[in-house]
Amino acid sequence: MVDNRAQRHELTKQRIIDAAWQLSRDRGLTGWSLRDLGAKVGMRAPSLYVYFPGKDALYDEMFAQGNRALLAAWAEELASDAPAGQRLRSGAHKFFDFAVADPARLQLMFLRVIPSFEPSSASMALAGRVLDAVTAALAEVGPADQHVVDLWTAVITGLAVQQVSNDPGGRRWADLVDTAIDRLLASAG
Repeated sequence: MVDNRAQRHELTKQRIIDAAWQLSRDRGLTGWSLRDLGAKVGMRAPSLYVYFPGKDALYDEMFAQGNRALLAAWAEELASDAPAGQRLRSGAHKFFDFAVADPARLQLMFLRVIPSFEPSSASMALAGRVLDAVTAALAEVGPADQHVVDLWTAVITGLAVQQVSNDPGGRRWADLVDTAIDRLLASAG
């Protein structure tokens, strides 16, 4: 037998998360209050505490949701037996496209724009799964010490941030992904 109350609770929780994403896209991650969110979903702000103990808990669920979406976008690369360089190139493009598709999600996942927010260990574990796959693929093409992994994440994320910040909707930094991958792989090999 299906527990209708639990199902309604989860549906309402998802409605709240969806509304928080929309407000974040419209006003920025910190440009809205729980009162604004409550109004958007037809609730009073105190009622939101039934679903999330505070705004940071809501941000944490959004962060986790973003990382689950990134994992889904990377699923093909994670399961592929293609050569590491090909997986890294394809994965870099998928990451770049994922990141620039939603600037609010990019900010929440990869920039610390909310001073009070620190992702939970469970949410960070999701983020770590993609990083582990990148690290393993980098290790296949050469030594993948922490400096190589850090350089990889800085370059690919940096290209996405530049694209969103300086040429939204354009191709200026998107067209540099292959060049960056070629140079990173050459230095890693």
